[in-house]
Amino acid sequence: MATSEKQVMIVGIDDSEQSAYALEWTLDHFFTPFASNSPFKLFLVHAKPSPTSVLALAGPGTAEVLPIVDADLKRTATMVIEKAKETCQSKVVNDVTVAVVEGDARNVLCDAVEKHHASILVVGSHGYGAIKRAVLGSVSDYCAHHAHCTVMIVKRPKIKH
Repeated sequence: MATSEKQVMIVGIDDSEQSAYALEWTLDHFFTPFASNSPFKLFLVHAKPSPTSVLALAGPGTAEVLPIVDADLKRTATMVIEKAKETCQSKVVNDVTVAVVEGDARNVLCDAVEKHHASILVVGSHGYGAIKRAVLGSVSDYCAHHAHCTVMIVKRPKIKH
């Protein structure tokens, strides 16, 4: 890698508060206004589930529902991307590449790391306990073990009452 070439940082984004917090935290800590001083090229990656993965059970009527589910997933992806772009613009970070890739978030993010030769992958944490993590799976846990780069898991601070 040439010394003038910026390292790649990938931030996984979705429609959760945790993801929004992780993006804002990353922009605040790694990108100065007008981002020309940042050593990183920023890629935002959203994993759009396939309609068939959302409909766990296939049966009569599934074919009629698939286009509706797909349209909803596309709307969500557009909303996530627009919100992320607005966040970047509000932090005066304009050199951003955004991608929506269909598939499971774990695989999409690890594949993006490989494709772009990323140095850092940033993901938010939902803060699941051991049981929920075992049942639902954890994107951050999977990426921490399988991505071939540094993985930063950004946890949102707990609000004390």
